[in-house]
Amino acid sequence: MTTFKVILEYDGSRYHGWQEQKNARSVMGELRKAAEEAFGAKVEMQGSGRTDAGVHALAQVAHLKVATDARQSAEVLARRLNDLLPADIVVTSIERVARNFHARHDATNRVYIYQISTRKQAFRKRYVWWIKDELNLETMRRAAALLAGRHDFICFRAADAARPDESTIVVVEKAEIEVRDDIILIRIEASHFLWRMVRRVVGVLVKVGTGEIREPDFRKLLDGRCDPKLDVAAWTAPAAGLFLEQVRYGK
Repeated sequence: MTTFKVILEYDGSRYHGWQEQKNARSVMGELRKAAEEAFGAKVEMQGSGRTDAGVHALAQVAHLKVATDARQSAEVLARRLNDLLPADIVVTSIERVARNFHARHDATNRVYIYQISTRKQAFRKRYVWWIKDELNLETMRRAAALLAGRHDFICFRAADAARPDESTIVVVEKAEIEVRDDIILIRIEASHFLWRMVRRVVGVLVKVGTGEIREPDFRKLLDGRCDPKLDVAAWTAPAAGLFLEQVRYGK
Protein backbone atom coordinates (compact mmCIF):
# COMPACT_ATOMS: atom_id res chain seq x y z
CA MET A 1 0.00 0.00 0.00
CA THR A 2 1.32 3.44 -1.00
CA THR A 3 -0.15 6.62 0.48
CA PHE A 4 0.03 10.06 -1.14
CA LYS A 5 -0.78 13.46 0.30
CA VAL A 6 -2.31 15.63 -2.42
CA ILE A 7 -2.96 19.37 -2.28
CA LEU A 8 -5.51 20.76 -4.72
CA GLU A 9 -6.98 24.07 -5.70
CA TYR A 10 -10.37 24.24 -7.35
CA ASP A 11 -13.13 26.52 -8.51
CA GLY A 12 -16.24 25.01 -6.96
CA SER A 13 -18.71 26.86 -9.19
CA ARG A 14 -19.57 23.83 -11.35
CA TYR A 15 -19.55 21.22 -8.58
CA HIS A 16 -22.01 20.02 -5.99
CA GLY A 17 -19.34 20.24 -3.30
CA TRP A 18 -16.29 18.13 -2.50
CA GLN A 19 -18.00 14.92 -1.37
CA GLU A 20 -18.92 12.24 -3.90
CA GLN A 21 -22.63 11.93 -4.65
CA LYS A 22 -24.55 9.47 -6.78
CA ASN A 23 -26.40 11.94 -8.99
CA ALA A 24 -24.25 15.07 -8.88
CA ARG A 25 -20.80 16.10 -10.04
CA SER A 26 -18.29 16.55 -7.23
CA VAL A 27 -14.63 17.51 -6.89
CA MET A 28 -13.78 14.25 -5.14
CA GLY A 29 -15.55 12.29 -7.87
CA GLU A 30 -13.44 13.98 -10.55
CA LEU A 31 -10.26 13.35 -8.54
CA ARG A 32 -11.16 9.67 -8.12
CA LYS A 33 -11.70 9.19 -11.86
CA ALA A 34 -8.37 10.84 -12.67
CA ALA A 35 -6.44 8.99 -9.94
CA GLU A 36 -7.77 5.55 -10.84
CA GLU A 37 -6.89 6.12 -14.48
CA ALA A 38 -3.43 7.44 -13.55
CA PHE A 39 -2.66 4.51 -11.23
CA GLY A 40 -4.56 1.86 -13.15
CA ALA A 41 -6.07 0.61 -9.91
CA LYS A 42 -8.73 1.34 -7.33
CA VAL A 43 -7.86 4.25 -5.05
CA GLU A 44 -9.00 4.85 -1.47
CA MET A 45 -9.28 8.58 -0.77
CA GLN A 46 -10.46 11.08 1.79
CA GLY A 47 -10.37 14.88 1.95
CA SER A 48 -9.54 17.07 4.93
CA GLY A 49 -13.15 18.22 5.02
CA ARG A 50 -16.24 18.79 2.92
CA THR A 51 -16.76 22.00 1.00
CA ASP A 52 -20.34 22.89 0.02
CA ALA A 53 -21.68 23.28 -3.50
CA GLY A 54 -20.12 26.35 -5.09
CA VAL A 55 -17.38 26.74 -2.47
CA HIS A 56 -13.77 26.98 -3.67
CA ALA A 57 -10.42 25.79 -2.31
CA LEU A 58 -6.94 27.23 -2.48
CA ALA A 59 -5.38 24.26 -0.70
CA GLN A 60 -7.68 21.31 -0.08
CA VAL A 61 -5.77 18.28 1.21
CA ALA A 62 -6.62 14.67 0.35
CA HIS A 63 -4.92 11.34 0.85
CA LEU A 64 -4.80 8.69 -1.86
CA LYS A 65 -4.08 5.08 -0.90
CA VAL A 66 -3.12 2.71 -3.69
CA ALA A 67 -2.63 -1.04 -3.25
CA THR A 68 -0.01 -1.19 -6.01
CA ASP A 69 3.59 -0.02 -5.68
CA ALA A 70 3.36 3.33 -7.52
CA ARG A 71 6.87 4.02 -8.76
CA GLN A 72 6.29 7.24 -10.71
CA SER A 73 7.92 10.39 -9.38
CA ALA A 74 5.74 12.98 -7.66
CA GLU A 75 6.37 15.36 -10.55
CA VAL A 76 5.20 12.83 -13.13
CA LEU A 77 2.14 11.91 -11.05
CA ALA A 78 1.12 15.55 -10.62
CA ARG A 79 1.45 16.15 -14.35
CA ARG A 80 -0.53 13.01 -15.15
CA LEU A 81 -3.35 13.88 -12.74
CA ASN A 82 -3.58 17.44 -14.04
CA ASP A 83 -3.78 16.15 -17.61
CA LEU A 84 -6.77 14.02 -16.58
CA LEU A 85 -8.55 16.51 -14.32
CA PRO A 86 -10.93 19.25 -15.55
CA ALA A 87 -9.35 22.68 -15.97
CA ASP A 88 -10.97 24.03 -12.80
CA ILE A 89 -9.35 21.38 -10.54
CA VAL A 90 -5.56 21.47 -10.18
CA VAL A 91 -3.12 19.34 -8.20
CA THR A 92 -0.53 21.79 -6.86
CA SER A 93 1.44 19.23 -4.82
CA ILE A 94 1.70 15.47 -4.33
CA GLU A 95 4.07 13.53 -2.08
CA ARG A 96 4.48 10.07 -0.63
CA VAL A 97 3.72 10.01 3.08
CA ALA A 98 3.44 7.49 5.91
CA ARG A 99 0.97 4.72 5.16
CA ASN A 100 -1.30 5.73 8.06
CA PHE A 101 -1.57 9.43 7.10
CA HIS A 102 -5.20 10.56 7.12
CA ALA A 103 -6.14 13.88 5.53
CA ARG A 104 -9.08 14.53 7.87
CA HIS A 105 -8.17 12.84 11.13
CA ASP A 106 -4.59 14.16 11.21
CA ALA A 107 -5.58 17.77 10.47
CA THR A 108 -5.40 20.08 13.49
CA ASN A 109 -6.93 23.27 12.08
CA ARG A 110 -8.68 24.55 8.98
CA VAL A 111 -8.59 28.13 7.68
CA TYR A 112 -11.39 29.62 5.59
CA ILE A 113 -11.53 33.02 3.98
CA TYR A 114 -14.60 34.85 2.74
CA GLN A 115 -14.46 37.66 0.17
CA ILE A 116 -16.94 40.53 0.27
CA SER A 117 -16.79 43.13 -2.48
CA THR A 118 -17.78 46.73 -1.84
CA ARG A 119 -18.37 47.31 -5.56
CA LYS A 120 -19.82 45.51 -8.54
CA GLN A 121 -17.23 43.22 -10.11
CA ALA A 122 -16.97 42.34 -13.79
CA PHE A 123 -14.28 39.65 -13.54
CA ARG A 124 -14.42 38.40 -9.94
CA LYS A 125 -18.18 38.20 -9.43
CA ARG A 126 -18.04 34.38 -9.15
CA TYR A 127 -15.68 34.70 -6.18
CA VAL A 128 -17.17 37.49 -4.07
CA TRP A 129 -20.37 38.61 -2.39
CA TRP A 130 -21.18 42.13 -3.46
CA ILE A 131 -22.66 44.10 -0.57
CA LYS A 132 -24.24 47.37 -1.72
CA ASP A 133 -24.91 48.68 1.80
CA GLU A 134 -22.23 50.55 3.70
CA LEU A 135 -20.59 48.37 6.33
CA ASN A 136 -19.17 49.56 9.65
CA LEU A 137 -15.88 47.67 9.66
CA GLU A 138 -14.94 48.52 13.24
CA THR A 139 -18.22 47.11 14.53
CA MET A 140 -17.68 43.98 12.43
CA ARG A 141 -14.12 43.60 13.72
CA ARG A 142 -15.26 43.82 17.33
CA ALA A 143 -17.88 41.15 16.69
CA ALA A 144 -15.40 38.94 14.81
CA ALA A 145 -12.98 39.13 17.75
CA LEU A 146 -15.65 37.52 19.93
CA LEU A 147 -15.44 34.36 17.82
CA ALA A 148 -12.07 33.35 19.27
CA GLY A 149 -12.37 30.63 21.88
CA ARG A 150 -14.66 27.69 22.56
CA HIS A 151 -18.31 28.30 21.62
CA ASP A 152 -21.49 26.40 20.91
CA PHE A 153 -22.27 27.14 17.25
CA ILE A 154 -25.64 25.42 17.23
CA CYS A 155 -27.29 28.66 16.05
CA PHE A 156 -24.97 28.80 13.03
CA ARG A 157 -25.12 25.24 11.76
CA ALA A 158 -27.41 23.70 9.18
CA ALA A 159 -28.96 20.32 9.94
CA ASP A 160 -26.55 17.68 8.64
CA ALA A 161 -28.15 14.32 7.85
CA ALA A 162 -24.70 12.79 7.33
CA ARG A 163 -23.60 13.71 10.88
CA PRO A 164 -26.75 14.05 13.00
CA ASP A 165 -24.89 13.52 16.30
CA GLU A 166 -21.97 15.87 15.57
CA SER A 167 -21.05 18.13 18.48
CA THR A 168 -21.78 21.81 17.86
CA ILE A 169 -18.86 22.90 20.06
CA VAL A 170 -16.07 24.44 17.97
CA VAL A 171 -12.78 25.97 19.09
CA VAL A 172 -11.99 29.04 16.99
CA GLU A 173 -8.32 30.00 17.05
CA LYS A 174 -8.81 33.42 15.51
CA ALA A 175 -11.07 35.49 13.30
CA GLU A 176 -9.80 38.55 11.47
CA ILE A 177 -11.13 41.11 9.03
CA GLU A 178 -8.85 43.00 6.66
CA VAL A 179 -9.42 45.27 3.70
CA ARG A 180 -7.62 44.98 0.38
CA ASP A 181 -8.75 47.79 -1.88
CA ASP A 182 -12.43 47.04 -2.60
CA ILE A 183 -12.36 43.56 -0.98
CA ILE A 184 -13.23 42.88 2.65
CA LEU A 185 -11.53 39.64 3.64
CA ILE A 186 -12.86 37.63 6.59
CA ARG A 187 -10.51 34.86 7.76
CA ILE A 188 -11.53 32.27 10.35
CA GLU A 189 -9.31 29.50 11.69
CA ALA A 190 -10.78 26.68 13.80
CA SER A 191 -10.36 23.07 14.81
CA HIS A 192 -13.20 22.15 12.47
CA PHE A 193 -16.36 23.70 11.02
CA LEU A 194 -19.99 22.68 11.03
CA TRP A 195 -22.04 22.53 7.85
CA ARG A 196 -22.56 26.10 6.54
CA MET A 197 -21.16 27.54 9.76
CA VAL A 198 -18.72 29.95 8.09
CA ARG A 199 -21.29 31.27 5.63
CA ARG A 200 -23.77 31.90 8.44
CA VAL A 201 -21.16 33.58 10.62
CA VAL A 202 -20.31 35.87 7.70
CA GLY A 203 -23.99 36.60 7.10
CA VAL A 204 -24.48 37.62 10.73
CA LEU A 205 -21.31 39.74 10.70
CA VAL A 206 -22.69 41.61 7.70
CA LYS A 207 -25.92 42.26 9.63
CA VAL A 208 -23.76 43.61 12.46
CA GLY A 209 -21.94 45.80 9.94
CA THR A 210 -25.17 47.27 8.59
CA GLY A 211 -26.48 47.86 12.10
CA GLU A 212 -29.43 45.51 11.68
CA ILE A 213 -28.36 43.50 14.71
CA ARG A 214 -26.35 44.58 17.75
CA GLU A 215 -23.26 43.10 19.37
CA PRO A 216 -25.26 41.70 22.35
CA ASP A 217 -27.35 39.71 19.85
CA PHE A 218 -24.17 38.29 18.33
CA ARG A 219 -22.90 37.34 21.79
CA LYS A 220 -26.19 35.57 22.50
CA LEU A 221 -25.88 33.50 19.33
CA LEU A 222 -22.30 32.56 20.27
CA ASP A 223 -23.59 31.35 23.63
CA GLY A 224 -25.87 28.93 21.78
CA ARG A 225 -29.00 30.89 22.69
CA CYS A 226 -30.85 30.86 19.38
CA ASP A 227 -33.54 33.50 18.93
CA PRO A 228 -36.35 33.07 16.37
CA LYS A 229 -36.16 36.83 15.79
CA LEU A 230 -32.59 36.40 14.54
CA ASP A 231 -33.08 34.49 11.27
CA VAL A 232 -29.53 33.21 10.89
CA ALA A 233 -30.40 30.66 8.20
CA ALA A 234 -31.92 33.36 6.00
CA TRP A 235 -28.74 35.42 6.37
CA THR A 236 -26.45 32.66 5.05
CA ALA A 237 -23.79 34.25 2.83
CA PRO A 238 -23.58 32.98 -0.79
CA ALA A 239 -21.17 30.12 -1.46
CA ALA A 240 -19.31 32.07 -4.16
CA GLY A 241 -17.21 34.13 -1.74
CA LEU A 242 -15.95 31.22 0.38
CA PHE A 243 -12.55 29.53 0.03
CA LEU A 244 -10.82 26.80 2.01
CA GLU A 245 -7.48 28.55 2.31
CA GLN A 246 -5.32 26.16 4.33
CA VAL A 247 -5.33 22.94 6.32
CA ARG A 248 -2.80 22.66 9.16
CA TYR A 249 -1.13 19.49 10.40
CA GLY A 250 0.95 19.01 13.55
CA LYS A 251 1.59 21.56 16.28
